[in-house]
Amino acid sequence: MGAITALLIVMGNALGGKVGMIFAVGMAVLMNFGTYWFSDKIVLAMTRAQPVDRNQAPELYAMVETLSQRANIPMPRLFVVPDPSPNAFATGRNPQHGVVAVNEGLLRMLDHSEVEGVVAHEIAHIKHRDTLTSAIVATAAGAISSLANLAMFASLFGGRSDDGEGGNPLVLLLSMIFGPIAAMMIQMAVSRAREYEADKFAAQIVGSGVGLRNALLKLERGVQVMPSHMAPSQAHMCIVNPLSGGGLMSLFSTHPPIAERVRKLNELEPTLR
Repeated sequence: MGAITALLIVMGNALGGKVGMIFAVGMAVLMNFGTYWFSDKIVLAMTRAQPVDRNQAPELYAMVETLSQRANIPMPRLFVVPDPSPNAFATGRNPQHGVVAVNEGLLRMLDHSEVEGVVAHEIAHIKHRDTLTSAIVATAAGAISSLANLAMFASLFGGRSDDGEGGNPLVLLLSMIFGPIAAMMIQMAVSRAREYEADKFAAQIVGSGVGLRNALLKLERGVQVMPSHMAPSQAHMCIVNPLSGGGLMSLFSTHPPIAERVRKLNELEPTLR
């Protein structure tokens, strides 16, 4: 988070001098404040997630309740997303405001132990506050890309800062090209590291990684067969990237390869018995 905020400030300075840097700092503060308080409401509204209670989904509700007790966090609010693509995500600024959301497609595709593994994974994200971290990093990365786009349009019209700084054409060009790339690399590093840790913690609170392992293998195929309507800006939140592609596109995924996640879970399994 520190690295990507610093990159945002450097981009502002490179593109607009002191004025640009002040603007970037203000943007970072506003975005982080907005993300802290409203990220869960925004995501739930965009995905059309519906809250469910014990009477509407007794088995799923009991599962979330049990796993959150094992993780020693308050029970998250439970939502179901009307999306046939099999996936799940967590959101909320802290464990006291945590949310677990599962797609209808996931509930239809997975068995009890596999759903349990997925829910445990999402609870791990809430436990470790990954939901807030990922939201802030993704927002800052988007802001850096927006700054680069603004710089591109400004350069077309000969724009430059009032104090005469940030007008070097080479600096502008390098910032426009490498700023968004650097932001994306930081975002990917954060997201991939948190996915591995969430897999590990999920296996520990369930007592086995087999359910999660099998779920990941099914979900990998499921999101390819049944594409999601989720926006690209939200893809990093899901347990399996709903927009992942093959070949070179996998290098730019916010999620580690499923095969690598499965391998780590297999290595962890003997220690859980």
